[in-house]
Amino acid sequence: MEATKLEHVAAMPAPTWHFLNMNDATVEIPEDLQPVDETIVEGDTQYLSGADDAFYVAMEGAQAAWNERFGDREVLTNAKDSYAESLGGTAFSRYQIGADKMELDKSLIGAFETGMGETAHEYLASVAGAPTVFQIPESATASVAVRINGVDGAANTAAIDLIAEPGSTVQLVITVDSPAAGEGLVGSTLRVFAGKGAHVNVIRMQTLDPTWIDLDDTGLFLDEDAVINVHQTVLGGSNAFTGLAGDLRGENASATVVTRYLGNGTRELDFNYILRHHGKNTTCELDASGVLEDECHKCLRGTIDLIRGGKGAVGHENENVLMTDKRARNKTVPVILCNEDDVMGNHGATIGHIRPDQMFYLGARGLSEEQAQAMFASSMLEGAYYDAPDDATKAAVVRLGSQLVDDFEEVCEA
Repeated sequence: MEATKLEHVAAMPAPTWHFLNMNDATVEIPEDLQPVDETIVEGDTQYLSGADDAFYVAMEGAQAAWNERFGDREVLTNAKDSYAESLGGTAFSRYQIGADKMELDKSLIGAFETGMGETAHEYLASVAGAPTVFQIPESATASVAVRINGVDGAANTAAIDLIAEPGSTVQLVITVDSPAAGEGLVGSTLRVFAGKGAHVNVIRMQTLDPTWIDLDDTGLFLDEDAVINVHQTVLGGSNAFTGLAGDLRGENASATVVTRYLGNGTRELDFNYILRHHGKNTTCELDASGVLEDECHKCLRGTIDLIRGGKGAVGHENENVLMTDKRARNKTVPVILCNEDDVMGNHGATIGHIRPDQMFYLGARGLSEEQAQAMFASSMLEGAYYDAPDDATKAAVVRLGSQLVDDFEEVCEA
């Protein structure tokens, strides 16, 4: 396989000043990586579906129900804003023009997106081959897991579709690890359809050695009263790219995304989140927290889009970043896009280094500067260990943590 460059992936819906180099990302995939399919599926495998088109069938059903309820409703776009026209009209951005078109098309599948974008999704899906499809029947409860391990000299990815029928409850665990030495690419592209009243929990934990590239691409669709909770942990890899997009289409839908990350060495971490509120009284929460060490570079783009018609919608996003080294670089872009009056959106970020008084306090108790910095990394790894969904994942955290923190295994056993 020749070298591949994925450009303009994980792009912000409404770009900011280009000289900040924050609007999107570029993924460089080394040449000679052979595509392989070596994923392991565990749990309630009776819900595996052989229907590769199950996601589209579910979306078509949602489209029919949406058309019956809202198909005749007038779409109030920026271009049709009578108040703006009375003031002489407005010049619209590319984002506004695209947003207007998306609403006028009234296509749910056309509006569906994944966080890393179409180019990355197609690449991951093409490498993965046939998708792994889970279809959880109405009112059923299920727990499934997909394990993706690095294969030396190869690109090993999984394409996963999860369809949670109305009233169902499901937990999906995705673990990305490198139990054997080597280098290459590991990744996943996930599409989730949450039907009316469904509850979906997604846990993705990445514990790669620093010789692997990780691509994490996710798209969510939420029908009426649906709830999706996503917990992402990014601990390793040479470069790690994470993208998540969600369409809160049904009334009272709720999405929560919690991200924990650790950056060290010269790694590049890139996160892109897009949550669009179409339905009334929908809620979302974006919560990210991480530690950056050494010369690590990290960028996080978080966009909450409060679309006209989604009255009563509430969106919150927040990030806390601790930088233990002055050479570390952080970029955070919390964005609220608002085209509706009866909504609430909050965003913010807390970014800082270890304060001198904190370092003095720790030094007075016998800790060197290096030990103090390692303590913060250890706390992030410890949190991942205790949050790990099974013993195999706990062992993967210990394996990686032992490379980064002295006596980490003893810390976990304490």
